[in-house]
Amino acid sequence: MSFTMTRSVAETFSLTSAKYLASKLTADMRRCAQTHGRPYESNINDYGTELALLLRDGYVSDYEFGFEKDGRRVLSFFYKVVGGELVTSDDRPGKIYDGSVSGSSFFNFITRSTKWTLLSQAERDAFNKLSPINRCSGSPPADGNGYWVNDLSYSKDGVALQRKTFRPY
Repeated sequence: MSFTMTRSVAETFSLTSAKYLASKLTADMRRCAQTHGRPYESNINDYGTELALLLRDGYVSDYEFGFEKDGRRVLSFFYKVVGGELVTSDDRPGKIYDGSVSGSSFFNFITRSTKWTLLSQAERDAFNKLSPINRCSGSPPADGNGYWVNDLSYSKDGVALQRKTFRPY
């Protein structure tokens, strides 16, 4: 006698899914603002809206915010977008490092996905008109005197934001 079991799962990543993931990241931003004074509350919703749109359309591969001094990270929260695989962990936001960031400046940086690079300039311009954030090109800061810790993962409908934190020694 044999027994066979089959299971099908259909997941659709939608704007609702993207908003859910963006809300996890903006919760981290709000906690960071409470602890370190930045980002400003007036900007957090715009960052969240931008991220939700980027996630929905698959236009972002990395998202990072934090504090830098002299072009080097002091404290940073880095999120890697991972999709298309079974993701079971959906942590609660938080665990924001509360060490000193005095004398540093806030930064917010995204890395666009390959899908973004395949768009025409007209398609990029149309998307950018929807975004509340006006980005310019640049590079994230280099690592400062500290270390990276893989700490949280947020997931929804087959897409995850895997967070690692750069902490000072």
